Amino acid sequence: MPTDCISYQNSGYFSKLIQDYLDQKPELQSLYNHFPTLENFEKQIVEKQSNFNNNNRIPLVATLKKQYQNIEISDSTKQNIELLALENTFTITTGHQLNLFSGPLYFLYKIISTINLTKELKSKYPTYNFVPIYWMATEDHDFEEINYFNFKGKKFRWNKESTGPVGRLSTEGLAEFFEIYSLELGSSTNAGVLKKLFEEAYLKHENLADATRFLADSLFAQYGLVILDADDADLKRAFIPFVKEELENQTSFKAVQQTTEQLQDYTVQVNPREINLFYIEDTLRERIIFENDKYFVNNTKISFSKEEILKLLESNPEKFSPNVIMRPLYQEIILPNLCYIGGGGEIAYWLELKSFFNAVNITFPMLLVRNSVLLSTEKQAKKADNLNLSWKDLFTKPADLVNTITHKLSAFPIDLTPQKETLEKQFEYLYELAQQTDKSFTGAVKAQEVKQKKGLENLEKRLLKAQKRKLDSELQRVTDLQCELFPNQSLQERQSNFSEFYLEKGEQLIPLLIQKLKPLETNFNIIMI
Repeated sequence: MPTDCISYQNSGYFSKLIQDYLDQKPELQSLYNHFPTLENFEKQIVEKQSNFNNNNRIPLVATLKKQYQNIEISDSTKQNIELLALENTFTITTGHQLNLFSGPLYFLYKIISTINLTKELKSKYPTYNFVPIYWMATEDHDFEEINYFNFKGKKFRWNKESTGPVGRLSTEGLAEFFEIYSLELGSSTNAGVLKKLFEEAYLKHENLADATRFLADSLFAQYGLVILDADDADLKRAFIPFVKEELENQTSFKAVQQTTEQLQDYTVQVNPREINLFYIEDTLRERIIFENDKYFVNNTKISFSKEEILKLLESNPEKFSPNVIMRPLYQEIILPNLCYIGGGGEIAYWLELKSFFNAVNITFPMLLVRNSVLLSTEKQAKKADNLNLSWKDLFTKPADLVNTITHKLSAFPIDLTPQKETLEKQFEYLYELAQQTDKSFTGAVKAQEVKQKKGLENLEKRLLKAQKRKLDSELQRVTDLQCELFPNQSLQERQSNFSEFYLEKGEQLIPLLIQKLKPLETNFNIIMI
């Protein structure tokens, strides 16, 4: 089967903003620091070195050791945590929600992009160390976004109430969920590995943060991945001055609002609030609102004077949680980070933030769109071959694909363009005649031209429809294959869970992806399993 090179820009699955960013359009260049090329990392290293507070490495390493104390840590990860104490060590970071059993496939691709980029950087810049970081979104509170995953077209949902930060949520109740999921997995050797992994992650850890850390570590420890839960009082002490600035001056709102006005030709990913902070407790995460010289916690009776809230910030910084606008700043303050790797939607909101970073004098990281992958079995590739389909064909919209294949399979041309051209020539002659007689005749010619052109267009549509009926069985095979590869007319990586492919490939799955993915290339990876 032809292995077309499908760029992100031509895939049909990325927004105009991301396409223009990848094309490095001049009008967007003020929204980012350095475009992610291997050579540009040298400039980023110099800037980060001059701007990063190396004192923040001490609580970072201490916190990571504390968070890993109940995990049998790999030598690679242990070494990377120790390296973070050194001033010549930098991080490459990706972040992801605490989706149940990792959620959609792109969880793997984000982390593998991050691991592979650190390898490339170490090869290019051997005097520095580069550590891959998975930032767990433990402070998010939208449980409905993460409490399920899809497996072989079925949705497995964890029915539970949650109102606070999801990282602190108890895993109680997942034993019943596990029983149902186990039945679907079957009894193969690979199924046994998946069952054990789920059981050890979710049934032997008390909260979702610990469960997710165990899961990600089990999958990636050998590659030195470091997993960070930033919902931590010691880490947030470094963030106190910036939270204070936000409470007193609403700097982020003013800066980001100016940038969103620049992005009027695009869909704005997130809009800033006047205060981009939440107040959190174990079962509470609500916005902080400033009104009438007081600070209120939304949907509660909790309120503070300015003096009271600043005092609370100094004594309990863990009670202040950054939202989507402030979280990137928190990340860049506590990590010696060079680059953030994310999906199109994430990079779109990061592009709103550079003016805010400038306003608080923090180096803005490089922004890299993560690898995207389409996994195909050999059987599916053979089907596509037999149907004379290219990968480019399969990426097109379903209706367009059916039309293209109908034209391709038809024994005669469905396109009536030659007839339309003949008709136009005939009417050219009639218009010449009209100029020699009464003007009313010109109107009659025009009306007849419109009628006959429309008639030909209708005939063309009916001919296409008739051919679709005649070629129904072949077209059904085409649409069936596309539905297999693009479930729910969406990207496979946004729909399917890794366990579906682990059943097929087992412990070879992640090494295969590690081998194939090139983080600085902006093409869809089509990988046979």
